[in-house]
Formats: sequence, structure tokens, C-alpha cells
Amino acid sequence: MLAVAGLYAALPPNLLVGGFRWLPAAVIVGLLVPIIIAHHRENHSLNELLGYILNAVVTAALVLSLGLLIKAEADHTVTPPQLLFAAASLWIANVLVFASWYWHLDGGGPHQRSLTPGHSDGAFLFPQMTMDPQAKIAAGEHEWEPNFVDYLFLAFNTSTAFSPTDVPVLSRWAKVVMMIQAMISLLVIALLAGRAVNIL
Repeated sequence: MLAVAGLYAALPPNLLVGGFRWLPAAVIVGLLVPIIIAHHRENHSLNELLGYILNAVVTAALVLSLGLLIKAEADHTVTPPQLLFAAASLWIANVLVFASWYWHLDGGGPHQRSLTPGHSDGAFLFPQMTMDPQAKIAAGEHEWEPNFVDYLFLAFNTSTAFSPTDVPVLSRWAKVVMMIQAMISLLVIALLAGRAVNIL
């Protein structure tokens, strides 16, 4: 989330709601403080709720900034270097934001997953979940559970291939969220492709 805050702060002012460069970063940091406090006090329900609120705020900011970028491109008020930088920033933010959504929502979230030894149920079918129990023990993966990097890999693949690669999607909510992520990524890439065609 701090990386996302930095990406928003680096966007041109005309791509930020109200033009306030540090507003999204301030909101993110402002929500992270109580999240960290709730985590240290082991108040998992409050931590989870604040995490959802933070993700929702960041997702809304991402969609609004993308809308402003599309408008700026249509009005020709953004230079090619600004477009390239803004599109790259929003694409990276898209990967990070949706990785956070998957991490928070799959299998009841990280706290709920930690209570169950071995990850055997969830919205995504990771390869480790399909391994034979004896093979999992032999590979030292008998208590495997996905961590943030696994969801980051899933989000990265969704933004680049517009589909999951080695992780099939099992639940309907995950399919809807992945469609939203892929659509955002496609819009960003279409903007860049359109600008490239105009330049040529």
C-alpha cells in the first residue's frame, strides 16, 4: 500500500481527484496506522474491516485516475511522456491493489488461513492444493499456505495475460474481481497502443 501511495503521489495533478497530489497518499497512510495498531493488538476483525476499507478506497482512486487519464488523452492535455509514466504507474498500482484484494479475500483472509494447517480450500486452486498428500509431505509442503507473493504472481498474470495461468479460479466473486482487474489493465494498455498508433 505504501508503494501504491508513492505511485499516486507521482502522478500528474490533472490525473488526481481534486488535483491534490498528496491526498491519496495521506488517506492510505492515515488508514495504515490504525490497521497496524489493530494487528499488534490482535484485533483481527477490526484489522480485516480496515483492510477492506483501505482496499476499496485505493481501488476507487485507481478507477478515477484511469478515467481522468482517458479524458486527458481524449482532450490531448497529456504529453506522451506523461501518458507513458501515468499508464505505467496505474498498471503497477492495478497489480498491487488486486493482489491485496486476493490476499485479503481468499480463504477468509490471512488470519483465517493461518488457523488451518495446509491450504486446502479457497477461491483459487494453487498447484500445491492438487498435490498428493504423500508428495506434499515429501516436498515439505504439507502445511503450505499461500502468502502475498502467490497473490502478487496471480495479479501480475491477470494484468499481463488477462487470465490466470497456473491458478484456476473457483469462486464467482474471484472471477468478477479478476474481470475488473483485467479490464483496467486492458484499458491502460489500449491507451498506450492508441497513442503509439497516433505517433506512427
